[in-house]
Amino acid sequence: MKTLILGGTREARELAHIASGERGFEIVSSLAGRVRDPLLPEGPVRIGGFGGVDGLRNWLVANEVTVVIDATHPFAGTISANASSAATDLGLPLLHVRRPGWREQPGDRWHRAPDLDAAARAVSELGDRVFLTIGRQGVAAFAGLTDQWFLIRAIDPPTGALPPQHELLLARGPFSPADELRLLIQYRIDVLVTKDSGGDQTAAKLAAARSAGIPVVVVDRPELPPTAIVAETVSDAWKWLRDIAAPRS
Repeated sequence: MKTLILGGTREARELAHIASGERGFEIVSSLAGRVRDPLLPEGPVRIGGFGGVDGLRNWLVANEVTVVIDATHPFAGTISANASSAATDLGLPLLHVRRPGWREQPGDRWHRAPDLDAAARAVSELGDRVFLTIGRQGVAAFAGLTDQWFLIRAIDPPTGALPPQHELLLARGPFSPADELRLLIQYRIDVLVTKDSGGDQTAAKLAAARSAGIPVVVVDRPELPPTAIVAETVSDAWKWLRDIAAPRS
């Protein structure tokens, strides 16, 4: 059973590792290619876009894929939507793997924002020194804020316009709460901006913000299609994949 894993996350790598070692499963992982030095999963990997829904649908047909798993980042809304459309058109089983979002804890000062533009508007009223941890894409939404200073952390340099007052910090997590707190103190940060990615790899900044008593602007995830089948863990995704394969064996 040939399975395409749309990846780029820890969950995608773990699932590829598990499935690649099992008889009857042929796994191909796909990465968007937006990170210069990505962490590669086990097994065959393709890197780059498909060319929209039509390109993805044609690739699935040409490569005789029978199952699609969308284990991309929770904010990779375009490829998730394209996967849903292509799989529906071809009648292929599709699973979205999505780790649970973060939950506000006692002591948190969260401000929810439906998108990056709303986050930029919120920031303008919350603080003057901003720690921006949304990755390299979407930073342009904050480029019009001329009164605030930004510490922008990303794995690779952002593309597009940047806020006029900023410092760029290139780093790859995970980071510890102690390290994150030292960073907040060192740069005198008074507001944090993050996407609701969920998981424990990047949650340390939330603990640091809680300790420092600073507000956090949390950008909500894009919604999946209402009919989407979702697994929150790798073990649930693996069970779904095995259940799909069972009638074929």
